[in-house]
Amino acid sequence: MNFIEAIVLGISQGVTEWIPISSEGVTVLLGVNFFDGITATELIRLSLYLHLGTFLAALFYFRQEVKALLKQLFAYRKNDSKTKAVLNFYLIATLVSGGLGYVIIRAVEGLEGLLGTTSTVVIVVLGVLLLITGAVQLAKRGGGARSVEDATLTDSLLAGIAQGLAVLPGLSRSGLTVSTFLLRDFDDSQSLRMSFILSLPIVLVGNVLLNTTNFVFTAELFIALALAFLVGLATIHGLLRFAKKIRFGYFVIIFGVLVLASAFI
Repeated sequence: MNFIEAIVLGISQGVTEWIPISSEGVTVLLGVNFFDGITATELIRLSLYLHLGTFLAALFYFRQEVKALLKQLFAYRKNDSKTKAVLNFYLIATLVSGGLGYVIIRAVEGLEGLLGTTSTVVIVVLGVLLLITGAVQLAKRGGGARSVEDATLTDSLLAGIAQGLAVLPGLSRSGLTVSTFLLRDFDDSQSLRMSFILSLPIVLVGNVLLNTTNFVFTAELFIALALAFLVGLATIHGLLRFAKKIRFGYFVIIFGVLVLASAFI
């Protein structure tokens, strides 16, 4: 990866992580077109590394909420029922998404050599999965009035499954999780905040487990990471500020159509 590619990937990650477009899908799409001799599994690992930048952006932006959650976690028995409901939601959703995501990554690694996936097949799969993401996002226009304190076990399981499935290139983590919350009648702004905070532990653990022995830290990777952080921070702020006015479903579907078309150009 050269400096130009690092800049492109960093900016791409910073924007696409927080909108209903798959950041992994975009990373794989860019990798297929610009990198030679790199496998789908390696691109997934690269995407996880770039997630560290947006992880740090979310951690910084929500530092007060994260600090409060950690304090409450270590004093779990002393918390009231609403606080315990919040903690239970994040804990259960994280465990479910982590377990499911791990199984999917291992399945991709096992099937990759057998399938011999070509660039065209990868792009077609990305386009189809992006269309699915857009359809899910359009399933319901707005959220309801529920907040994270109202989260149930069902909400936790559904959120965990949505986030776990998003390890597949083309499925947007934020798109699936936000759509899940909206379909469960959570408030629009709450849906965004819950999705952002839910990403923190899984991205951190995913990088520790999968990337610590697979990456050599270089200047190019540092640039990509820094840009993902800065652009991600700006994107989070913009999305939360205009949460009530943003609807990405149609854009994601158009993007998916363009991706499919690009496979035959």
